[in-house]
Amino acid sequence: MTFAELVDRVASNGPFQFLHTVLLGLPILGMANHNLLQIFTAATPTHHCRPPPNASMEPWVLPMGRNGKPETCLRFAYPSNASLPNDTQGATEPCLDGWTYDVSSRDSIVAEWDLVCNSSKLKELAQSIFMAGILIGGLVLGALSDRFGRKPILTCSYLLLAASGSGAAFSPTFPTYTVFRFLCGFGISGITLSTAILNVEWVSTRMRAVKSIAVGYFYTIGQFILPGLAYVIPQWRWLQLTVSVPFFAFFLLSWWQPESIRWMVLSGRSPKALKTLRQVAAFNGKKEEGKKLSLEEIKLNTQKEVALAKAKRSVADLFRTPILRRMTFCLSLAWFSTGFAYYSLAMGVEEFGVNLYILQLIFGGVDVPAKFITMLAISYLGRHTTEAALLLLAGGCVLSLIFVPADLMTLRTVLAVFGKGCLSGSFSCLFLFTSELYPTVTRQTGMGISNMWARVGSMTAPLVKITGELKPFIPNVIFGSIALLGGSAALFLPETLNRPLPETIEDVENWSQRAKKSKQEPEAEKASQRIPLQPHDPGLGPS
Repeated sequence: MTFAELVDRVASNGPFQFLHTVLLGLPILGMANHNLLQIFTAATPTHHCRPPPNASMEPWVLPMGRNGKPETCLRFAYPSNASLPNDTQGATEPCLDGWTYDVSSRDSIVAEWDLVCNSSKLKELAQSIFMAGILIGGLVLGALSDRFGRKPILTCSYLLLAASGSGAAFSPTFPTYTVFRFLCGFGISGITLSTAILNVEWVSTRMRAVKSIAVGYFYTIGQFILPGLAYVIPQWRWLQLTVSVPFFAFFLLSWWQPESIRWMVLSGRSPKALKTLRQVAAFNGKKEEGKKLSLEEIKLNTQKEVALAKAKRSVADLFRTPILRRMTFCLSLAWFSTGFAYYSLAMGVEEFGVNLYILQLIFGGVDVPAKFITMLAISYLGRHTTEAALLLLAGGCVLSLIFVPADLMTLRTVLAVFGKGCLSGSFSCLFLFTSELYPTVTRQTGMGISNMWARVGSMTAPLVKITGELKPFIPNVIFGSIALLGGSAALFLPETLNRPLPETIEDVENWSQRAKKSKQEPEAEKASQRIPLQPHDPGLGPS
């Protein structure tokens, strides 16, 4: 009997499972707010140089840029009515006295800490630091959850996100703000890891995909909530606080979450696992079935899984054989390019010149059909075909933005929304595809490394945007090219549609060899049909 079969004994599709999904899903609503929060809290308002203090009573005209709009980072060195030699009349200088911002619609960290002109890179740096927190949190909290359990890490992560998010709302300086945002990312990583594990453990095997999609849609709905909150709360500090405070409530609610049954058994806490199973059985109306479970039965029926899970594995196992090396390289590139290109579009809403709130609603809404179409595609067309197509289409959309004039905002928005939908589908496909490619003995390690590359990509994306200061098209060239490269790499991955999950590295090798033979047999048959008939040689006897 496996862990999944143990859960089936106590009703794997009862009231407990519904409540469990809701308790795990509600915080995911808030996670979308934090991931995309800087779209609104770091929006760049219209601004221009502030005139010198002694020029308040004199007319001061702003120089015009090449786009026909007033310069945002330069001002004339002298007032327009000053009597000066011809060679100095048009002289300009930087904004030595700061900037004047139009904060009539909303304020932001950009206006508060002057993150414009030479300091505009700091805005992208803040988002990269947040993503770095997610990356480092995954590495640290993943190991801690194996040692101390999923529930304690989840509970502490809720508290960390609530406290650090609230701290960011009261930050007196930009460096303090970035420290708190790093801690927010750290906490989000712990929530993501623990939720992903706990989410699928209390349902039957056939319902795991459904429950994973259900929790994924909580994130999608969260993308609809954020623009509504931002519209109602234009002050960035109050918005930051509003999306953070609910996690104090999630921290308290998490005490009702049961610990992972699998972790308790693997950690030698079988008596506690038995008690939890009986409590769930009673909650689902199967109290008598729960009483039939015994400690000896649990230990006896999970011996194989316990032995397999306790086998010492390392990252080196992912490179042990040629097929594993190829899988690891191609998957790492696909995950990196997806995270890299996804956040380039998701965090670039402000660049498309459309109403920020409406466009964010559209960007969030495209995930609904995108995930549904992706699920249909991977079920009928296959995993590696779907993944390659999604990344190639996304890369094509991003590169197309280079050739669309800035005044065709509708077309640019359509391309960006379609590309973002493809990348959202790519994430959904990769989670399933990666878990099916790696054998059981290295699956957790493989998923961890793959997720790490996605975080590296999302952390790098804001920094690449800075290259737009050299030439505006450079970021899109980089983002689009990397997405095309990731899509090309996905073509070299084996198909997993309708194949059983591999348990060992040897299973993967045998699987690969059978796939090669199945390809070679039709080719050999076609080659034999093309061989011309040789003329009969009488010296060789009868034909």
